[in-house]
Amino acid sequence: MKVLLTGANGFVGSSILDLLVERGHDVRIMLRKTSDTSRITRHLPRADVRYGSLDDPDALGQAVRDVECVVHCAGKTKVLCVEEYYAANRDGTRRVVEAANANADSLRHFVHISSRAVNGPTTTARPARENDPCLPISDYGKSKLEGERVVTGQCRVPWTVLRPSAVYGPGDTDFLHAFRAVRMRLMPLFDGGRQEINLVYVRDVAEAVLRCTGEEKAFGKTYNVASPDSSTARELVEEIARQMNVRALPLWLPGVALWPVCLVSEAASRVTGKPSILSRQKFQELRATGWVCSVERIRQDLGFVAATPLPEGIRRTLAWYREAGWL
Repeated sequence: MKVLLTGANGFVGSSILDLLVERGHDVRIMLRKTSDTSRITRHLPRADVRYGSLDDPDALGQAVRDVECVVHCAGKTKVLCVEEYYAANRDGTRRVVEAANANADSLRHFVHISSRAVNGPTTTARPARENDPCLPISDYGKSKLEGERVVTGQCRVPWTVLRPSAVYGPGDTDFLHAFRAVRMRLMPLFDGGRQEINLVYVRDVAEAVLRCTGEEKAFGKTYNVASPDSSTARELVEEIARQMNVRALPLWLPGVALWPVCLVSEAASRVTGKPSILSRQKFQELRATGWVCSVERIRQDLGFVAATPLPEGIRRTLAWYREAGWL
């Protein structure tokens, strides 16, 4: 299948690209000329590279032309100002959908990568299901929800929306902070590390995308994508410590202690010009009681189960960090 992948040079997008190439798909990617392509260098000689951005309708139109499937993975997960979320996750998605609609005669499928953040916090007592009311608590979640609504309300091509939970794995920079804290023999546990979450290994997200691509059973459906087993924040850092063979000191911190950490991180971002995952915008998400979701729909419809258990995912991620010199 001929596939256009947006966001191919990002953390999740590069893993999707890896799998598309491995499975023999004819892949076209759209990049800015200033994009960091270090994650995908090995694929560039074989990929059909088109240059442009989500705010360039002409370039998008050219990129979508004569492909069979669009996998829209481009977006913003951290920003310096709130408006950037909406510019990328809502307005950028609208332009990709408009380009898809203009090529509806050749397109078979539009796969949109959204986020678990659109639902709002939930716990194992009542995991989020795809048809539940969406109650995002951050502008990131709100912008991703608005992007979803563009797809479900305006896309004239058969579409599928995927909502990955917190994604980790080789190349990720967000969970790297936890690994580095453990290396320093510290385990920061805000609110006792009780927050529940379904993590998902990045390769499993890519597998979910490939399972959906071109699959008629997935048309017009929204799917949560996550490990079937939830973990607490404490279990996560304890597993990291076990894999690193480090005896780390638990730091029991009240959740409100996250606020000054987010403030300092946000101030540093303004100085460096590099956005951080820790910010006032993310504070409420980080303090939530849980981010647990049901993955029963995608299992029943497509037979998909995220196959990587947490210990194996942490082992692979740790090995990659060490090989890359990040730890």
